Amino acid sequence: MPRMRLDELLDELQARIDAARGTRDRVHSLLEAVVSVGRELELSQVLRRIVEAAALLVDAEYGALGVIGPDGRTLSQFLTVGLTDEETAEIGPLPAGHGLLGEVIRHPEPLRLADLGAHTSSHGFPAHHPPMRSFLGVPIRVREEVFGNLYLTDKRGGVEFDTEDESVISTLSVAAGVAIDNARLYEGSQRQQRWLRANAEITRSLLSGSARAEVLELIALRAQDITGSRAAEIATAVGGDGGLLVEAATGADAARRQGLVLPVEGTQPGAAWTAGAPVTTPKAAADPRYGADVLLPGEWGPAVAVPLGSEGASGRGVLFLARAAGEPVFTDAELEPLLAFAGQAALALELADRRRDAEQIALLEERDRIARDLHDLAIQRLFATGMTLQSAGRLVDHEDAAQRLTRAVDDLDETIKIIRSTIFGLRTKDRDGDNGLRARVARAVGEAAAVLGHPPRLSMEGLLDTDVPAGVADHVVAVLGELLSNAARHAHATRVAVALQAASGEVVLTVSDDGVGIPPQGRRSGLANLDERARSVGGAFELESPDTGGTRLTWRAPLRPVPARPAPRG
Repeated sequence: MPRMRLDELLDELQARIDAARGTRDRVHSLLEAVVSVGRELELSQVLRRIVEAAALLVDAEYGALGVIGPDGRTLSQFLTVGLTDEETAEIGPLPAGHGLLGEVIRHPEPLRLADLGAHTSSHGFPAHHPPMRSFLGVPIRVREEVFGNLYLTDKRGGVEFDTEDESVISTLSVAAGVAIDNARLYEGSQRQQRWLRANAEITRSLLSGSARAEVLELIALRAQDITGSRAAEIATAVGGDGGLLVEAATGADAARRQGLVLPVEGTQPGAAWTAGAPVTTPKAAADPRYGADVLLPGEWGPAVAVPLGSEGASGRGVLFLARAAGEPVFTDAELEPLLAFAGQAALALELADRRRDAEQIALLEERDRIARDLHDLAIQRLFATGMTLQSAGRLVDHEDAAQRLTRAVDDLDETIKIIRSTIFGLRTKDRDGDNGLRARVARAVGEAAAVLGHPPRLSMEGLLDTDVPAGVADHVVAVLGELLSNAARHAHATRVAVALQAASGEVVLTVSDDGVGIPPQGRRSGLANLDERARSVGGAFELESPDTGGTRLTWRAPLRPVPARPAPRG
């Protein structure tokens, strides 16, 4: 009997030693997990380490970490452990935080279940999802804010999660909150440094005299890079109700988006421009508020539109950023430096406009000087020369010679008229504001979007408001309206591009589409009218059928029509 009692005591002592050793090992593992989690500074790596350490500590077969979105009700990120990429793809979209997962979101307290399927909030599993039974959910708090939740299922060996497992994961969640906070602070400081460097780069570009288009593209590129966006756009306001013209586009679908005229109503940039405040969405392509932007790529996810400039100065335009589907939404912490950067973009636009105004003023002053010199010097000398020739004609007896002198005098008179007409053209003030050619073309393209079913792509180059005469500008607007109407009625096109350029002494309007083309026996009365318009101002009209399909129509006219010479006399 004494020996049996001694054996029992020895067995109990051994059990307690094993338990103490197990506790020591578990505490050691917990400390290792805390150190491992705290070692990382990049937030994505911190989150991955947390969920891996949690699954390892409680010997769970599956683990997940869900990050709660800005709405506080759904999950914006979901990281898993224990599932292969193939299994994840077969299951389908990641959970949004409904059902049992949402229970921990709604009630941020540890939740431990022997059978998760028996809980009233459980909605079952989607197809191809592995079966799971035991469950442990613990919230992760960062400075009293619930950042997300740890979800662990199926403790190996078929046993349930116990109170010690809950205690270990709760302890890890505290360390995880500290690690996440450190990672976010580090990420914020690094992002701030990148914003400062980008601002300095843009300032240098502005001071070096870079062109407006180059500065806008630089702003879009840096914003896209720093925010981890898939695409970036800068859309500027067109005069009147012409909408927003995408002047700079980078990233995915940049070529297709560049030059688009976006309506103000029914688009995210338009909403930010109207409100003068940032506008965000978790899914750009699926947000019913912005259905007017029909060319939004389906793979675009979270997006933000920020007005360029402070409140009240939103009329300069909008900076639009879009991330890939499944990426995190734009948070308030990201919007603050983004607003400051948008202010830098507004400054870039302001300086570019002021530089352009200064160049136009200098051009007008130079034209005034040329006109004054022509009037005060050239015309007076030509007039004096004509008077001299006219006087000399009376002294010439030879009839043929006298007639030649008379024709020379008439030519001088005609030359004086041409110079006076040129002086008048040089002194004609620019047609600016809503009546300028640039604004009229943008309005015509914006209005055509409703008829075509999609906004045409628009690009404009050159001093359209300065160099194109009023009569030619009226022809350009009329021709553009006719070509866009034809494209809507006959082309059945999915893409229409409009290009307007004033350079090399002529204005060139090109409208191309990917439609069915013009059949050989089709009606061409409208095209004949366009050709007649071109000929009436000394220009030309061309019709092409590219190898890639569709139609390309080009209408051109000289900027300064040459008057016809008078018939010789005598």
